[in-house]
Amino acid sequence: MHQDTATARASRAAVVPRGWAAGAGFAAAAAALAAGELVAGVAGGGQPSPVAVVGSAFIDRFAASLKEVAVALFGTNDKAALVVGIVVISLALGALLGVAARRRFAVGVSGFVVFGAVGFQSYRTDELARTATGLVASLAAVAVGISVLWALLSRARVLVAGFGVAVPPVEAAEPVPSVVDGVAVGGRLEAAPTSAMVPMAVARRAFLATSAAVVAAAGVAATVGRRLASAGSSEAARSKVVLPRPTSSGPAAVPSLEVARVSPYITPNEDFYRIDTALTVPQVDLATWRLRFGGRAERPFELTYDDLLALESVEETVTLSCVSNRVGGDLVGNAVWQGVPLGVLLERAGVPEGLRGSTGQVVGRSLDGWTAGFPMDVATDGRVAMVAYAMNGEPLPVRHGFPARLVVAGLYGYVSATKWLDTIEVTGWDDFDGYWVPRGWSKEGPIKTMSRIDVPGGGAELKAGLVDVAGVAWAPSRGISTVEVRIDDGPWRQCELGEVASENTWVQWRYRWRAPVGDRRITVRATDGDGETQTPVVAAPAPDGATGWHSRTVKVSAD
Repeated sequence: MHQDTATARASRAAVVPRGWAAGAGFAAAAAALAAGELVAGVAGGGQPSPVAVVGSAFIDRFAASLKEVAVALFGTNDKAALVVGIVVISLALGALLGVAARRRFAVGVSGFVVFGAVGFQSYRTDELARTATGLVASLAAVAVGISVLWALLSRARVLVAGFGVAVPPVEAAEPVPSVVDGVAVGGRLEAAPTSAMVPMAVARRAFLATSAAVVAAAGVAATVGRRLASAGSSEAARSKVVLPRPTSSGPAAVPSLEVARVSPYITPNEDFYRIDTALTVPQVDLATWRLRFGGRAERPFELTYDDLLALESVEETVTLSCVSNRVGGDLVGNAVWQGVPLGVLLERAGVPEGLRGSTGQVVGRSLDGWTAGFPMDVATDGRVAMVAYAMNGEPLPVRHGFPARLVVAGLYGYVSATKWLDTIEVTGWDDFDGYWVPRGWSKEGPIKTMSRIDVPGGGAELKAGLVDVAGVAWAPSRGISTVEVRIDDGPWRQCELGEVASENTWVQWRYRWRAPVGDRRITVRATDGDGETQTPVVAAPAPDGATGWHSRTVKVSAD
């Protein structure tokens, strides 16, 4: 009894090493994150996890200042990078809390409470999240985090008290004389001290195993939560959709130029770029989804998904581009879209006389609260503008806007291409600003004439002789009339152009170059269907799209 009491007292008094405490905090943070994921998954309905809602709040708060940096560094992987960053920071902060809590556990408790409060506040402002789910997920994360931290620190103290005691040195049984410089010296030789590191190593391994088991369990719980969240999701609904035949179609897809590694005329769905602010892709129940037309419309109405598919539809090939696309960038793609003409739907909704033309605005609202707006006359000037529900012959991929999105030829996506469409509003041009406008981007976003060299790649080593120089050029709604290539500072040479479905798509181009030996610079420029040649003036994407000529430097050798 006395010995047990002494052991308990020793374990309470034992000071946990910093590294162990950091490991405990790390594992506790992992468990807290996993608890939030699991609660969100059990809640169903595509509810975002605490990590997702915090990430979404981060995007809303810092999107304007970090958009260009994120796209430049990570491209279409910007969201994955943000999620990884949030998890890494959370785990690192957990490790710091563990170190602080080894002497004052209240500090660790306070830290996890703050984490929970940040998560709950993010749930309250997230369009896709339910407040009740946010409360339960946040409380669960806090409770699990604190409990795991307490259990691991307690385990560490027991191990330190039980194993972390140096074994006292043991004296030899009899004196053993030694000889120093030929002189006998009497004395007692002590046996080498038994190392205290051996039992500490055992304790360390035991604690590491416990912490690793907690982290592994957290990983399993998080995985289960994510799978539960995706069960019965938009992907499942999408797999059951049977598309109607389009009432009318534009020109059929055209063959690509036979040049290796040049962008195909039609961009496959899996290769089509994705840039948006949705960290968590909205999940949709088609039985309850509605597309609403309202604002200042004279005859507001709503459509079910079946209603939308029952309307007469068109199929058109249109190139879309992100305003963040830099000169020579790949945030652009060409696809065949099927949907209902926007003009037909606006006519049904009724546009007041005073809002027809440039004084009116069409606003698209996403299920996650994102908005975009463009002039009313753009929707009615004859260009392709549609509520699209199919892409390249398939129902819209979930990541590209299922069940419906807006596609408007000639406008950057940030002012037009609302995905996961929820509402279309008729309003005045000065009555509303879309998501990116208050964040410093231009309210109007016509796509600028642009061209890109796909082959040869930058820094390529080529053999002298006939070489294919090829790429794509685009000016949707105006088309491309001419593409020219210049070698070094020589004259501009006209390129061969591929066939196109319409002026709304990009065009493949090719120049057969007899390359001489030496270091060479290849530059390309395009002229659109209105006769305007691409400007050489270099400008960054903000606030209304990049400009400049794309160049590649290559080395040509004799063999």
